[in-house]
Amino acid sequence: MENQTYDKAGAKGMCEQHLHRYVLLNTNDGGCIDGFVEHVDDEMVYLAVPYCPGEHDRAFVPFGGGGFGGGYGYPYFPRRRFFRRAFPLGALLALSLLPYYW
Repeated sequence: MENQTYDKAGAKGMCEQHLHRYVLLNTNDGGCIDGFVEHVDDEMVYLAVPYCPGEHDRAFVPFGGGGFGGGYGYPYFPRRRFFRRAFPLGALLALSLLPYYW
């Protein structure tokens, strides 16, 4: 795939074609993000990005966390499998469809 910059209209059209698909998004600052295209508007593309423990730990642990405190057992809360991230269409360099196996 040849890297080229897209204008907002071209990037929006490309993202809309891949709506609800698993893609690899390359940004013009060198970032690579994989996820499902969730929504596209005139300024942003929204991806459902897989949760990676240790890399994006943003969990809320009530009662101090750690172990089996408070008699509530383990786990205290269900972990999210995906979280939503927004990226500006102007920063989009390339979008590649990735194989997804269930």
